[in-house]
Amino acid sequence: MAGRRISTDGAVEKVICLLWAEEGAGRERFNAGLIERLPAALADAGASRIRLNLEDAAVAAGAPLRQSRGPRQHDAVVQFWLPSANALFRAATDRVLDAESARWHGWVVAESTIIANAAYPARRGERTAGWAQMAFLTLPEQLSHALWRASWQDHHTLVAIETQGNFEYVQNLVVHALTPDAPPYVAIVEECFPEAALTDQLAFFDAVGDPARFRANLDRMMESCDRFIDRGTIDVIPTSQFCF
Repeated sequence: MAGRRISTDGAVEKVICLLWAEEGAGRERFNAGLIERLPAALADAGASRIRLNLEDAAVAAGAPLRQSRGPRQHDAVVQFWLPSANALFRAATDRVLDAESARWHGWVVAESTIIANAAYPARRGERTAGWAQMAFLTLPEQLSHALWRASWQDHHTLVAIETQGNFEYVQNLVVHALTPDAPPYVAIVEECFPEAALTDQLAFFDAVGDPARFRANLDRMMESCDRFIDRGTIDVIPTSQFCF
């Protein structure tokens, strides 16, 4: 490599990392520290298009929506893009994540934007309107990866569009893990909903004022999910979204 310049122009690989706070650390303080320091530090380390998904008071009412596969869930999500997520060029971003969390895990993902946020465009450094549901999917034992992916992306995508009141929908197919012993996720999904959907199932399922439509949408969604999700094996967390 002597005499050769490694290109770091552009941003072609997306990375999603989960951050754990120190045991006993206050969530409000942890969140505030991430907002204050993490985006700028990651940008200085070469990252761009940085997004934080945080559990805070604004989404506390959505606690009944949480699902857990068992182990202690992470405390925050950070998404960003790098020219290369190769370990040769990632040392600076890794140091930032080490400094801002007790531990972390990360993945390179292939992003597919199904519904772009045109209704409530994000403003840099501010909380995006509504709330963001983060879903972390694992591979069911009875499915091959190819069949699982087809069931999710080729079939379920349209169901999710037609049965929910989401205004942003991003699928992230896991390419590979960046850290040893990372949770066994095969996909990470972010869906943004209006504030009302945090506590109103009819708003969540795009059926305000129409109980019959709600039931039909709910049934169709559950039937579709059961094709590629084993209940009790995924994590689902309501969050506030911040873009930088």
